[in-house]
Amino acid sequence: MNLLVVGASHRTAPVAILERLAVANTELPEILARLLAQPYVGEAVVVSTCNRVEVYAAVTGFHGGLGDICTVLAGHAGSAPAELANHLYVHYDGAAVEHAFRVAAGLDSMVVGEAQILGQLRDAYHAASEAEAPGRLLHELMQQALRVGKRAHAETDIDRAGQSVVSAALDLAATHFGGSVEGRPVLVVGAGSMGALAVATLSRLGAGPVGISNRGHDRALRLAEAYGASAVPIAELPTALSTVDIVVAATASIEPVLTRETVARALRERAADRPDPLVLLDLAVPRDIEPAIAELPGTVVIDIDGLAAAQPIGPAAADTAAVTQIVGSEVEAFLTWLRGADVAPTVAALRARADEVVTAELRRLAQRRPDLTDDQRADVSHTVHRVVQRLLHSPTVRVRQLAAEPGGDQYAALLRELFDLEVPVTSQADTVPELAAAELAGVPAGNRLTGLAGLPGLGDLPAVGGQADLDAGPALRAPVPRQQSGGER
Repeated sequence: MNLLVVGASHRTAPVAILERLAVANTELPEILARLLAQPYVGEAVVVSTCNRVEVYAAVTGFHGGLGDICTVLAGHAGSAPAELANHLYVHYDGAAVEHAFRVAAGLDSMVVGEAQILGQLRDAYHAASEAEAPGRLLHELMQQALRVGKRAHAETDIDRAGQSVVSAALDLAATHFGGSVEGRPVLVVGAGSMGALAVATLSRLGAGPVGISNRGHDRALRLAEAYGASAVPIAELPTALSTVDIVVAATASIEPVLTRETVARALRERAADRPDPLVLLDLAVPRDIEPAIAELPGTVVIDIDGLAAAQPIGPAAADTAAVTQIVGSEVEAFLTWLRGADVAPTVAALRARADEVVTAELRRLAQRRPDLTDDQRADVSHTVHRVVQRLLHSPTVRVRQLAAEPGGDQYAALLRELFDLEVPVTSQADTVPELAAAELAGVPAGNRLTGLAGLPGLGDLPAVGGQADLDAGPALRAPVPRQQSGGER
């Protein structure tokens, strides 16, 4: 199995694309099942937040896996793959590991250093685990990514400026109120994790009064009680809109919860002595606020696209460098583990072959020497097994050590060849890094491609390129000479 990440984020796609790709919690089991039903996908985890939609997969071939994932994403989005092509990025093997760790550490977030992504990754991993979608490879990747994220925040000051998207959005809102939201009445629509974070941030900033509206009113009541806010029944939402200066919308709804008609009505009912605009912050993907609301006089709508276009807020360069160093060391450690894990089936097959030989020879001995007592046969069996185990100990330990080094899989390949071992090998020699060297000479660093559709194995898929990043990163394994061609990547 090889690691493959296919996704879109605030860096590559506008909200209009992200909301079509977004996967609601209720949709996760179906999407995971569709991914696992594809011929080249063996494991899967789907991460869907307001800023990114990513599929982490263990695949038996690069081109086949890429085609499978793109097919599922396009079907879910109700789009032709060509519509998504310019917004997708692809990371393979070592680069997939690095990307996962950078995401967990907050280096790939809209607000660099924010820690909310850790909880979102954890939720995505747990949801996938409930669906039995990850196997050994993705279990290890996700668990290690979470550890890397925790380490980044514990050992550096990256979260010193690594505020959440909520904080960044409220900072933008404050520019319409003299630089502060203190004392400003706010309505938070949604009482999930993002809504709760918004309420906590508003409390810290001194905004208020704060109202919380949620389809599940009990949840709004509990959140309101925790922060001294008020719970607003969903039916009273239009009236509540007319009494506030700021609206924070962060639900998991598939359809907009605030329509142009509802907001227009609230504006008509708004007191005439309120000169400030009604600022609406849409932190949801898909969008909670109809885009047409921005056309209404007296409103300011800030969505994920608006946040992405704002001046980026990030930690000091030294903090970013420190986290990048942590990520680099953890990536190398993970790849070392992975290379060692890849040789395990070969070692197991070698020991199994030795056991078969010993068993067969002991059976022949019993036929030739029926005069041996049970104790004598036991002594012979014990001695032979011990000799074989001692003979195998050094080479198997050494091959594990060598396999952990770049190119070390060649030693496992030699063992398979020397002892004629039948071990399923899902990593083929025609790897993406090898292809890039052969066919894509001169491509700038980062391997940004513009023609994945033209590569063998994608069939009728259009280019998953243009904006797509194909990066194989640190090689997991070096090419091994094959006896036959036609292997998938």
